[in-house]
Formats: sequence, C-alpha cells, structure tokens
Amino acid sequence: MIEKVGGWRGERLAEIRKLIHEVDPEVVEEWKWMGTPVWSHQGMYALANAHKDKVKLTFFHGAKLADAGKLFNAGLDGGKWRAIDFREGDKIDKPALKALLREAVAYNAAHSVPKSRGSRG
Repeated sequence: MIEKVGGWRGERLAEIRKLIHEVDPEVVEEWKWMGTPVWSHQGMYALANAHKDKVKLTFFHGAKLADAGKLFNAGLDGGKWRAIDFREGDKIDKPALKALLREAVAYNAAHSVPKSRGSRG
C-alpha cells in the first residue's frame, strides 16, 4: 500500500519501512485504520501516516523513550505518544532513527505482558 502513496511521501514511507525492517527483522507489519502501516514487536511501537504536507511517524510509547537524537518534533505535550513529522526535502537522520527504533523495541520487550495459556487441568 505504501507504493500507492507515490511522490516524495511514498518514498519517505518506503525509507522508514526499510529502516524498521533493518532494525527489527522480527517486526510484524499490519495495515490498520483505513490504510495505516503499524509496526509491532511484543506490542505496537510505531505507525506512519502520509498527510498532504508531511509524513508522520508516531511512536506509541514515545514519551517513555530518551530520544537521544532529538528527533521528536510533534506530540511533545502528550503523556504517551511522540511523533516525527517529515516534510518534503527533510533528510532522515538514519543512525538516530535506528537508535530510536531500537529503543522502542527494547521498551516493548521490557514492558510486555506474557499472554496466559490458560489452565491445563
């Protein structure tokens, strides 16, 4: 579905997807909420949306992440989510984004709740 977006926004989404798969080979990618790519590993950790003038990469637990590269530039007042808005011509700081993605995966791993297998009686 990313291919259908086209233009610079489609290119940016494809680049983000590639980085996510490089960082997290076990990622589960699903399409939810009318065509939104969502990436999960022991829970959802990121989603992306193509808007008219930007591509937004949102981290579900962004407020809990250190963001050493200072990439977050949207949703900074929220208690949970944080986002990065990419506009046409913006370059992705790949090392910083990869570090942030690794941090999100690690956060989920540290905070995931094992699913109950039920009783075997």
